[in-house]
Amino acid sequence: MPPQDAITVVSGLPRSGTSMMMSMLHAGGMPVVSDGLRTADEDNPKGYYEFERVKQLENDKGWLTDARGKVVKVISELLKHFPTDGSHAYKVIFMRRNIDEVLASQTKMLKRRGTHDPSVADEEIRRMFLVHVDRITDFLRAHRCFDVLYINYNLMLQDPAPLITRINAFLGGDLDTAAMAAAIDQSLYRNRA
Repeated sequence: MPPQDAITVVSGLPRSGTSMMMSMLHAGGMPVVSDGLRTADEDNPKGYYEFERVKQLENDKGWLTDARGKVVKVISELLKHFPTDGSHAYKVIFMRRNIDEVLASQTKMLKRRGTHDPSVADEEIRRMFLVHVDRITDFLRAHRCFDVLYINYNLMLQDPAPLITRINAFLGGDLDTAAMAAAIDQSLYRNRA
């Protein structure tokens, strides 16, 4: 299916580089589905690129047709709520990141917001995240409407050019790859394993 007929979805665990990828795709020339309600802050100084209606995806699918040919950020937990009946096709860029960095970044953000629950051990959260990623990977593989490209956040920061080339090819080859590379801000890589 041509990219202009598909909904491009950037997904992954929280704190896995989804906002960075949205910034890159936006810089590369892709129209973004975002309402700007969640503004930039210390955790994401360049913004979140979120669309509030995504959170209601289980019950609100009315916006999907308008998202064709555009990119939207959807946390991995919500991917299972996309219609899989063939009414839509999805090009999913699924971000992967070192799990210890995900946990460190998530914990730091939750502490800053005053919502961190120290009674849940990091080891338990790590286990839940890994089980979740396995289940979502199986779900995406089981439905032909999803075309998935897995991108490693850590590798993107180390050597972006080959991955940007792959992303551009995956999305039809019309993106401004130099602008995508310029959108990567190494100074925001603050939680390292």
